[in-house]
Amino acid sequence: MNPEPDAARIAAAVRIAPGVTGLHGGRFGEIATLDPPRRIAGVRVRDEDVTIAVTTRYPLVAADVAAAVRTAAAVAGRPVHVVIADLAEPAGAAPEIPAPEIPGQVVAAQEKERVS
Repeated sequence: MNPEPDAARIAAAVRIAPGVTGLHGGRFGEIATLDPPRRIAGVRVRDEDVTIAVTTRYPLVAADVAAAVRTAAAVAGRPVHVVIADLAEPAGAAPEIPAPEIPGQVVAAQEKERVS
């Protein structure tokens, strides 16, 4: 069995599924289909099953994302395992980085509030 055409089709369909921001090859690149000279990361097609690993945006409902991925993959006759491997930041959100506390600043701010 040559899984490359199925893996390429699945990858293309899943990339545009609702809630999916991209495919993810897994921590060690283990979720992939090899068909020299190509390697399709994020989709592993085997005779017995298909595994698809995705990156999605926070917040999410995992069951909804998994259902969307399974629908987009449209694989018949094999179980489809969906792995939410990573979360992307919400669109337009900047990471919140707390300012470091310096003991002198805390005391000065408390005195300033007391005087006001």
